[in-house]
Amino acid sequence: MPAPPRPVAALRVAIRRCLIRQVGNGPRLVLVACSGGADSLALALATRFVAPRLGLGCGLVTVDHQLQEGSGQRAANIISWAERVGFGPVLGLTVDAQAGPGGQGPEATARTARYAAMVDAARRAGAGAVLLGHTREDQAETVLLALARGSGPRGLAGMPERRLIDGVPFLRPLLAVSRAQTRAACAAGAAGDGDAAGGVGGLEPWEDPHNADPAFARVRVRQALPVLVEALGAGVVANLARTAQMIAVDVEYLDAAAASAAERVSTAGGALSASGLAELPTALRRRVLHQWSLGLGARGADLSSRHVDALDALVTAWRGQGHVALPGGIRVGRETGRLAAVPPPGTTVR
Repeated sequence: MPAPPRPVAALRVAIRRCLIRQVGNGPRLVLVACSGGADSLALALATRFVAPRLGLGCGLVTVDHQLQEGSGQRAANIISWAERVGFGPVLGLTVDAQAGPGGQGPEATARTARYAAMVDAARRAGAGAVLLGHTREDQAETVLLALARGSGPRGLAGMPERRLIDGVPFLRPLLAVSRAQTRAACAAGAAGDGDAAGGVGGLEPWEDPHNADPAFARVRVRQALPVLVEALGAGVVANLARTAQMIAVDVEYLDAAAASAAERVSTAGGALSASGLAELPTALRRRVLHQWSLGLGARGADLSSRHVDALDALVTAWRGQGHVALPGGIRVGRETGRLAAVPPPGTTVR
């Protein structure tokens, strides 16, 4: 059997390493999320080759957001192709991404609906993981967006290789693989290069017009990235992705340390001891406050550093100031040496 083209081999190696690291002794089935774009199509092709050699079944799931003309036919084409080339099971999902809760934009609404549908599909199929096709460039763009938004270390850590969503593992095996490699892998399959397991089988990679629409912040970053490459050199993309990987290790450790610290400073009723918080190093204290706020119900996308600053001031600069308003209508105050959620005005406490 001839050796596969180098881009195909690179994808297979990346996927194999990820599956060995991240898929344990649970369900022996993985689902590949495939939109029909070059990245997810290349992921699907390579995973279908790798998974059986690791004793894993390989299925495919595609989601129709109903946001573009012809999306239903495109999803049907993907399903037909996947069934023809041997994925199993093959799942086609349709979601309503027209209106988002809490003022979400269309991109966030579609993402929320997509992940919820894939979680449900993975559970119904008995899958141990869902694989996503984010590449090294996607990771670099995520880091740049985090820098522009002042997101702090958690944002600079970028997208994790593994993330649990409602108990379902989502894996990103291609974070060290470039878009050029995924496109070359698809081209190799279309040309009939490599073995039969690498063939595209008649499905042309689809270019999502949203990926060229400057109305989306990520697209504007994507358009700016070549300027950075020209100014700073070709290594800037890989360096941004590598930076995210290094920061992610630190964030994981600090988050675990903060969770342990939170247990030490927690008091009755889910409140936090102000004196206990004051004894913590700043990095841990702020993480405890951030995690605690999420536990109170504050939405992570809306919880910013200014909210954490205000909570921190209740601990380190206490002068009898009033309550801190968190996203979601949550209020936090300091009383009797504790930080606690405060009922809305007019609420009768029994």
